[in-house]
Amino acid sequence: MEKVVLKAVKRDVSGKQVKALRRAGKLPAVIYGRHTEPINITLDAHSAHLALSKVGSSSLVTLDVEGKEYAALVRERQRNHVKGSLIHVDFLAVSLTERLRAEVRIELTGLSSAVKDFNAVLVTGLHALSVECLPADLPDHIEVDISPLEKPGDGIHVRDLTVSDKIRVLHDPDEMVVVATFAKIEEEVAPVAVEGEVVAPEAVEPELSVERGKKEEEAPEAGEKTEKKK
Repeated sequence: MEKVVLKAVKRDVSGKQVKALRRAGKLPAVIYGRHTEPINITLDAHSAHLALSKVGSSSLVTLDVEGKEYAALVRERQRNHVKGSLIHVDFLAVSLTERLRAEVRIELTGLSSAVKDFNAVLVTGLHALSVECLPADLPDHIEVDISPLEKPGDGIHVRDLTVSDKIRVLHDPDEMVVVATFAKIEEEVAPVAVEGEVVAPEAVEPELSVERGKKEEEAPEAGEKTEKKK
């Protein structure tokens, strides 16, 4: 992934005064970490929004604060409840020489014969993988090829994943990542006739217990929300 560099300046204002910064097109943020005292900063709102829209919770970014660089991860994003625009960002400063633990999202790729030929559905057991590695070795995502799922009952476990030898996976190797299975169909209940009354049977539509194929990303909810990553 291309290196993401965000230029920032230190800020002294806080509280209600940051509203003036936002009106001026600035994005207030803070940097903190194990070896870093909290630093209040300001970013250009437009450029920060464009850059951070392509950055996940496990993506390393570089913050250039008046000439001094900090390697960091995006820990928390706060958004305007009406416009959905960023109003504050928390950055976790990390040491490039110390291993860290993070959640890396799982991305399903490929085509499953179980879904295509047997009308199966995919049940996802893990949406992210807990890993430990140096910040520079932290992947943006981990791809999982679902083509080995040839028939219902086939599954992919943590032990089947291919990751760099620089990364230690923290999950149980036997933990299920994704499995192909038949859709659960709700059984039709026969109508019960009451004496003297004729009851017409109602059509019962089958109900799927899971979504078919890959799970789409959920659309942002209305209202101000905070996206917090571990």
